[in-house]
Amino acid sequence: MGNEAGWTHHEAVVNNVRLHWVEAGEGPPVLLLHGFPEFWYEWRHQLAALAGMGYRAVAPDLRGYNLSEKPEGVEAYRIEKLVDDVRGLIRHLGVERAHVVGHDWGGVVAWWLAMIAPEQIDRLVIINAPHPQAFRRELMTPDQMLRSWYAAAFQVPLLPEAAFRANDFALLGRIFRASSVRPGAFSDEDIRRYREAAARPGAITAMINYYRAAARYPGPPARAITTPTLLIWGEQDQALSIRLTEGLDEWVPGIRIERVPGVSHWVPAEAPDRVNELLAGFLSPR
Repeated sequence: MGNEAGWTHHEAVVNNVRLHWVEAGEGPPVLLLHGFPEFWYEWRHQLAALAGMGYRAVAPDLRGYNLSEKPEGVEAYRIEKLVDDVRGLIRHLGVERAHVVGHDWGGVVAWWLAMIAPEQIDRLVIINAPHPQAFRRELMTPDQMLRSWYAAAFQVPLLPEAAFRANDFALLGRIFRASSVRPGAFSDEDIRRYREAAARPGAITAMINYYRAAARYPGPPARAITTPTLLIWGEQDQALSIRLTEGLDEWVPGIRIERVPGVSHWVPAEAPDRVNELLAGFLSPR
């Protein structure tokens, strides 16, 4: 992990919501968009590495998470608003474009950003997050339907929140460690910080509302993505079928796909050196 003492914390109102983010380094900006149930801290292994490569690494808490504002209501978490948050943050950083790296829900937001506002992205990196069209295709199969059972369970009011809050958010630790295939990827300190972030007032409902909004508001029509794109995929992801990496040329012509064996959904934590190596090569092409 990098020297956290060298990182700076920032806050600003962006797209009418107060966002918190962490920065490291100077140079061309790289936005790092975390997934569920994490926050900016997901990128603890990438912030220092990217700063060392000569980038300005920017890791926000997405709306609803950790220190960012938590608007009430499911509608506040529809995909268009999440994309507009990122667009506004890029502009707030004083640049027109940025490299964008997204994992899980952050990757879903990044996919849509590339479809809605490609002019704001230099290069796109997605880590274990399904392209919307591929997900719709695979969700029709029994395998992915079974893997996505939790997303259906999240549609129930109140009960998911109660399950997470039980025993001081003990479920969070089980989620990370039970689905991780590399022992030690998540330390006790890591789990403590994830539990602390999820326990902030309003956070767990906001985090689950991403799934509720996705079910209620499908988003705009998908478009072809022409941005140079790298997809990194941990092959032992329990929640997302590896078939989601197939057939993507139709929607993302020229996409580069790097499958990482022996790694689960939590690729930035389980294989940080490999992720950093791929980022170095893709963001700074020869």
